[in-house]
Amino acid sequence: MDEFLAALAMLPVGYGEGCFAGRRYGVTLAAAPDGRRLRLFGEELGGPDRISFNLYRLGDGTPRLKPCEMPAAKVVAFVLGYRPDRPGGAS
Repeated sequence: MDEFLAALAMLPVGYGEGCFAGRRYGVTLAAAPDGRRLRLFGEELGGPDRISFNLYRLGDGTPRLKPCEMPAAKVVAFVLGYRPDRPGGAS
């Protein structure tokens, strides 16, 4: 989970485009004002693939990953392998 969280923290908030597994994606990363939830939605540009999840920070700071209708492994692989066109960070 640490590697996943570190990779997620490097993604820019807002909409951006980049590559995963040789394919182009449009990705939106939104952070709640209180910092307790991140939401990511990614869509393969010109293709059928989608990535969607929420990451919650519980009261004690523990992260809780909630993929949307897909295996957690798919979400983790995407975040670890996605390369945005512009660098940033979702602090």
